[in-house]
Parts: sequence; structure tokens; C-alpha cells
Amino acid sequence: MENIEQRLPLPPFTLETALQKVKLAEDAWNSKNPDEIAKAYTIDTQWRNRTEFINGRDEVEAFLKRKWQKEINYKLKKELWGFRENRMAVLFEYEYQDIDGQWWRAYGNENWEFDENGLMQKRFASINDLPINEKDRKII
Repeated sequence: MENIEQRLPLPPFTLETALQKVKLAEDAWNSKNPDEIAKAYTIDTQWRNRTEFINGRDEVEAFLKRKWQKEINYKLKKELWGFRENRMAVLFEYEYQDIDGQWWRAYGNENWEFDENGLMQKRFASINDLPINEKDRKII
């Protein structure tokens, strides 16, 4: 029998399974474990993250490792905005500290597309950063 990678829940999504998928993604990114996070994406996944284009799991993993070397004390919150069949729109915000100690809040949205096995094959993220004071943090 063939060993097929799957990441539950599978599309087509219902409201319940779409909310579950978003929460699983939020928890995974908050783990800051690039090896495990990359497994949620297809081998040939395509990303746009800000102005960077990322292709394939290996590039995803390398990107995430670089990200969390620069974004310290990272904490993320995701919210489902909408869904249809195998696609989702997600709002997010996250906070982090840079290597100089400055706190930041990043806001954005993502468009996700999943394959039939629940692996994300496309992720397009638009993100804006805002410097904040530590006392103004919301995501603790």
C-alpha cells in the first residue's frame, strides 16, 4: 500500500474544519519548529511572503529558520476570514522582538490553497509591520 502524506482536516472544508485548520496552523507556527511546520506543505509548495518567493518544502524550512533567528519572542494569532472548497482567507497578527530589542506587531492576510490530502500547496501573504512599545503588546 502506498504511503500518502495527509494533514487533517481534508478539503472540501466546512466551517468547523476550516476553523480547525486555522487553529492547527496557528499552533504549529507558535511552536517555531521549522521541520514540523514544513511537513504541512506540499513538496512543491509555492509561497509569496512579503516580497520573497519561496518554492518547495526545503525553502520553506530555510525561510522559517531565518525568520526566527531575527524575530525573537514571536507570538502569532490567526483568524479565519473565509473559505470555499480547498481555499481559505486568513487574517493574522503577530508580535516579535528584533535583535536590537525593538518590539514589532505585524498585520496581514494570507490566501491558502490545499491539495486533496490537506497539504498546503499555495500560500500568499501580505504583511505590514508596526513598531510598538513593549507595554503595548496584545499577544502574550
